[in-house]
Amino acid sequence: MRILYFAPHQICPVNTGARLRDYHLARQLAKRSSVTFVEMSHPEEEHQDPPEDSGLTSVVTLDKDRTYSLSKLVRGMTGPIPVTVLNCMSCTSTSQLEGLLRSNHFDAVQIEGVHLMEYLPIIEKVSASPAIVVDWHNIESEMMSRYAQTVGNWAKRIAAKRTAKLIELAEDLLLKACKMHTVTSERERQKLLARCPDASIEVIPNGVDACYYSPRMIATAYRKSGQPESRPTILFVGSMDYHANIDAVIWFSRTIWPEITRKHPGLHFTIVGRDPVPAVRALVSERIHVTGTVDDVRSFYASAVAAVVPLRSGSGTRLKILEAMAAGVPVVSTRLGAEGIEVEDDVHLLLADHSEKIIAAIDRIVSSSETRVRLSQAAQALVSKVYDWSLIGTSLYGIHEALVEAREPCAVRKVS
Repeated sequence: MRILYFAPHQICPVNTGARLRDYHLARQLAKRSSVTFVEMSHPEEEHQDPPEDSGLTSVVTLDKDRTYSLSKLVRGMTGPIPVTVLNCMSCTSTSQLEGLLRSNHFDAVQIEGVHLMEYLPIIEKVSASPAIVVDWHNIESEMMSRYAQTVGNWAKRIAAKRTAKLIELAEDLLLKACKMHTVTSERERQKLLARCPDASIEVIPNGVDACYYSPRMIATAYRKSGQPESRPTILFVGSMDYHANIDAVIWFSRTIWPEITRKHPGLHFTIVGRDPVPAVRALVSERIHVTGTVDDVRSFYASAVAAVVPLRSGSGTRLKILEAMAAGVPVVSTRLGAEGIEVEDDVHLLLADHSEKIIAAIDRIVSSSETRVRLSQAAQALVSKVYDWSLIGTSLYGIHEALVEAREPCAVRKVS
């Protein structure tokens, strides 16, 4: 089987949740078939090849126009197409994709999300009716709507509400346009089925390489990192140019951290993630550390007493939770932060939504080795049983295989 895997961003470096999902899903498919990964890139972005062991047949880069340009913002506010979809549209990338499709035969195409929906008619027109799977990293309209509820700037709030509505309309068209969809959780599946009961939707959860994040591999990564002597740390991991993560660490640092430091004066709070915005860098103090981009996040789990996920907005499921669980680090998360993952409170992690309860949860983990061990062991067992990428890859390949064998063309109509 020949599969075209189409994403609205570069595959590497693998330093965001979306790239992690795409890289590992594509890699798993490549173990079973030929996979051509089609990425989109801005002219100023530096190209980076995937690791040699990725198994991908090739990586094709489409040229992306400038995103959030004035013209796109105006069109997104006044027209029927949301700016997030306009950001991925360009005459150059359309021509490049057509050339690739004309010169290659693909049995199946996997499209990553609603942002690429304007390319569906092209794929259907140029290709010989390939089986099409639309993979939803999250429900984009839900994520934008939640952002509108938390952003302080009134102009951004109005724009976000308008964009959320347009994305929701685009998602409804997408649900009707393609035969098969995959989502990261049963919660999202039910939410989309309520909007489009006839849609075929399967759960392909986010995952983790359990071996890569094993305590042994973490200890090895720590020795190689050259980091100073280990100090007990509360850890947050995530892209620090993403609004939900920015809000989470600022809220945690200002509202929760002062009481944690009073109770546990030896603890440090470390924020690990690429491209921290000025507001995040401003949090740096004697006991709050902001690393920026790191080569290997695993070394930071070596000294982590707990990982916190104090998210108040966003959508999808969080790979940061699965990674911490695989690493044997107890997790404290809001319910929104942990939504979509099959975890039980006080079995696999501790759930808390308000500052006082988050403080109590962290205090409980820091103060009780029994709690840390119990949560860690249950979480690691769950990850190995349900969330290892190899298991998830088998399920995804089965979806592609069944569609190709059925040879029923995915009916794609004009969706703009």
